[in-house]
Amino acid sequence: MRIYKAANYKEMSRKAANIISAQVILKPDCVLGLATGSTPIGLYEYLVDWYKKGDLDFSKVQTVNLDEYKGLPRDNDQSYYYFMHDNLFNHINIDPANVHLPDGMEPDAEKECRRYDELIRSLGGVDIQLLGIGHNGHIGFNEPDTVFAKGTHCVKLQESTIQANKRFFASAEEVPQYAYTMGIQTIMSAKKILIMANGAGKAEIIKKAFFGPITPEVPASVLQLHGDVTLVLDNEAASLI
Repeated sequence: MRIYKAANYKEMSRKAANIISAQVILKPDCVLGLATGSTPIGLYEYLVDWYKKGDLDFSKVQTVNLDEYKGLPRDNDQSYYYFMHDNLFNHINIDPANVHLPDGMEPDAEKECRRYDELIRSLGGVDIQLLGIGHNGHIGFNEPDTVFAKGTHCVKLQESTIQANKRFFASAEEVPQYAYTMGIQTIMSAKKILIMANGAGKAEIIKKAFFGPITPEVPASVLQLHGDVTLVLDNEAASLI
């Protein structure tokens, strides 16, 4: 496991963007596993900027996203489909056919989860998976549990996650209760994993997840078993390690 410390959010974003851009340059037809939320927005801004300067070419890149809310249409401005297009895809030369997310409007959870895992396998797996980490240690929407979830699955969101996400909605009642998410096994199958975290609020969970016991009660702790993990943290998130 490699750990890079950055002075602030901007520097953290640039360091993480350097890692993603190196993957794209070295393997132009790579499969990027992408994440949403506030943490990677700065990273996406760097990628867009470097594309506009002619430094990056996304024309052969494939992307798969970690998760999507169940029941939100793609044109809802809180769907992860909307988020990814608004923050990245609409601003680079990626082929729309190469952009993949779980279908939040598919009511048959078993069917959708099976489709998404088969899609990832058909692409040859993920070359580098970008992750954030929740305050309870969740990655994607893999919440604390008694076992590690395997493949893509439909999960009922914990109250703490709903509360963390309600700032994006008019009220907590409007936050979807369920989401499709890659499972732990799917995430662990990625060739490389890149984790970003910033702020003092993430310091305790970073210490627990990467320097504590491996347990499904802290889903991110399983990443200690992966052979190629890079953490990019700002000084506050890294303050307890």
